[in-house]
Amino acid sequence: MPSPVVAVVIPCYRVRSAVLRVIAAVPGFVRFIICVDDCCPEESGAHISAKVVDPRVRVFHNDVNLGVGGATIRGFQEALALGADIVVKIDGDGQMDPELLPRFISPIINGKADYVKGNRFTSIESVRQMPALRLFGNSVLSLLCKLSSGYWHLFDPNNGYICCHADVLKRLPLNKIARRYFFESDMLFRLGVARALVLDVPMAAVYGDEQSSLRIGRVALPFLFSHIRNFGKRMLYRYFILDFNIASVELLCGLALLAFGCLVGGVGWYDSIRDGVTASAGTVMLAALPFITGMQLLISAINFDVTDVIREPLHRLIATQDQEELFAPAAPPAKTPVDPPARVR
Repeated sequence: MPSPVVAVVIPCYRVRSAVLRVIAAVPGFVRFIICVDDCCPEESGAHISAKVVDPRVRVFHNDVNLGVGGATIRGFQEALALGADIVVKIDGDGQMDPELLPRFISPIINGKADYVKGNRFTSIESVRQMPALRLFGNSVLSLLCKLSSGYWHLFDPNNGYICCHADVLKRLPLNKIARRYFFESDMLFRLGVARALVLDVPMAAVYGDEQSSLRIGRVALPFLFSHIRNFGKRMLYRYFILDFNIASVELLCGLALLAFGCLVGGVGWYDSIRDGVTASAGTVMLAALPFITGMQLLISAINFDVTDVIREPLHRLIATQDQEELFAPAAPPAKTPVDPPARVR
């Protein structure tokens, strides 16, 4: 079996001081190193072209700044065009050790995953190195991403050390994925809709003197709204468009009963205050029973969602489908019309 073609994508924006060390540390089994200069004010792309003689390196330039997501997606597209089988994305600031590449690639080669991402929360020693604000922010974002993506077993969703099988990348709507800091979370949402198998890989948190352009106050509300939007879309796609199962019924009935209970309870509470009369036991039960039942149904639907674990890698299913099409019987040849015999006079 031939070795897979591995491509490493490095988005380049204000990484001039570290990117050469990152490129030099990329292991020799990597076929292509794709550097995308995202309209970098430090001209990182030109710096790489002038200083690096490694024939594996390809430098591409974005005419406008597209953000880390936009630069990564450009790199993915170039990697697919070069015929890569596995695509890895690492940052150019030195926070992601290229020596960890085998750890990320192995689960995909062995057919155990479609997409592998880093997780810095697997050891107490690693977590202690993380600034308190980042620790809190990552914990909140991880919970929101579990809801919006459906990958309840994952943590550290904004970790940018990612690796994906090319067949799965081809199935994703790359033109619709968020271009900036929401890129990693939006990738997980798209992978969840496609039913790809995603795994976490332990890695250490590394923080140096680099200055992040991420501002928590600026992205907090957009991140929240984006996760809420993706959660709603995932529920619609997963339980009402691409499938319909017991969780679909529980969601419909639970929401209806919850809304009915809240409406009746609200009207009864308003009437009780307006008239100064205590609501009767029947009125209370008419509101409480639908409310409690609706909550139980929604909790049951959440439990179904949490336990609905993807077990088969998507790229293997794609390969199986391709083989079935390859060995499908050919259509019988069309019959050539035969001219009627000439009449002998």
